[in-house]
Amino acid sequence: MAKIAMIGAGSLVFCKTLMSDFLATPALKGSEYRLMALTRTRLDKMHAFVERMIRDNNIDASVVSTTNRREALKGADYVVVMLQAGGVEEFRQDYEIPLKYGVDQCIADTLGPGGVFRALRHIPALLEIARDMQELCPNAILFNYANPMAMCCWALGRVPGLQFVGLCHGVQTTMDLIASYTGVPKDEIDFVAAGINHMAWFLRLQHGSRDLYPTLKANFEKPGFYVNEKVRGEVLRHFGYFMTESTGHLSEYLPYFRKNRKALELYCDEPSFGGETGAYYKYCAMLAEKFAKTDPLSIESTALGARSAEYCSHIIEARETGEVFRLNGNVRNDGYISNLPAGCCVEVPIFVDRLGLHPIVVGSLPPQCAALNMTNILVQGLAVEASFTGDPELVMQAVALDPLTSAVLTLKEIRDMVAEMLEAERRYLPQFANKKLRSVPAISIPAQVSRQEVPLDPALAIANRFGKLAKA
Repeated sequence: MAKIAMIGAGSLVFCKTLMSDFLATPALKGSEYRLMALTRTRLDKMHAFVERMIRDNNIDASVVSTTNRREALKGADYVVVMLQAGGVEEFRQDYEIPLKYGVDQCIADTLGPGGVFRALRHIPALLEIARDMQELCPNAILFNYANPMAMCCWALGRVPGLQFVGLCHGVQTTMDLIASYTGVPKDEIDFVAAGINHMAWFLRLQHGSRDLYPTLKANFEKPGFYVNEKVRGEVLRHFGYFMTESTGHLSEYLPYFRKNRKALELYCDEPSFGGETGAYYKYCAMLAEKFAKTDPLSIESTALGARSAEYCSHIIEARETGEVFRLNGNVRNDGYISNLPAGCCVEVPIFVDRLGLHPIVVGSLPPQCAALNMTNILVQGLAVEASFTGDPELVMQAVALDPLTSAVLTLKEIRDMVAEMLEAERRYLPQFANKKLRSVPAISIPAQVSRQEVPLDPALAIANRFGKLAKA
């Protein structure tokens, strides 16, 4: 039966959800679950809870726990990764340091300064797991749940021979919203979604032969619908396609929605992750404080119900049984989307059967959708390269290309902010050991300064000549 390694099993909420899904899957009867975390504090609580679920539901399964990653990986068939290097404390610095400079983030885990630094912390850990897998379980599939999904999977895509897929629930949960906005049951909607993680586009939405986009667009012109998803609504209205992430996420990936107080008040100051400042960090900090005082798993029900929206159990079920399952997943772009760069991470439809994962070729995205994706992909590529090379200049340049950061800060301010973040998070950035960002001091220009005589650009010389003629 399947041997499933759960790396990062100290994630009480997320690991519990996935374990509930696995144990509720009849095809996984007899499976062995290996829970792994760096410390025992939460790991022991999760182990005890999983044992209770197995016993109370009379499930044929076994569970072990360890702080030794190699022990968990040896001979595994599937490896589920849900790590968060640095925990809530480093997440706090991802959010608070940029805010001090004027970069207002809501989620801070996918793009922007927060997303870049989370990637720099996670990529070394993911590469260690991948290298151990090459030795200890070379035929296993790695399921990555760690954000920033696109940067993490881009890095994993550079590991020769590694089977992996990055999993998110943006498509599934957005389909719930689309169903409610169009009045069509979710399971009756046919769709094609593709792009990059947290910015994939619904290229087709159909109910039988009926195109649902006219209904969706018409309803987004109604205040009662629009107010629920202002940012996604604006992108739909101006770029023509709906995408997979909420206002809180999407407001960070584009320059239009968080660059000043006016924009924030117009689009983002809503409760419950509507885009408000630091929403996700504050939520995580609240949970960490709560879990430090109590063990929520000690009072959690062990009853198994319907499986969650997460794809993971369905993929393993398809792999074990041969029953075909379709999902949207994150993979290396080996020609799947033709107008996005080769080798980057793309989110595309994938079919799974006993032979494994089969991504489909989407072709070209609408040019405006590809262009918006590229504003994020350029940041992702520099951040991944920075992590592989250990070059702090590439970190600064990645952040400088971020659409939100560049709309708010000067280059000197960005350099100062990145230098502060590199120093503050140095403990979790081994690839930058003994390396500091170069200092580029501001140049002071006296009130009266003699300009150096230099040859003018020909176009500028012509413009100056016509300017003088016009004045004459």
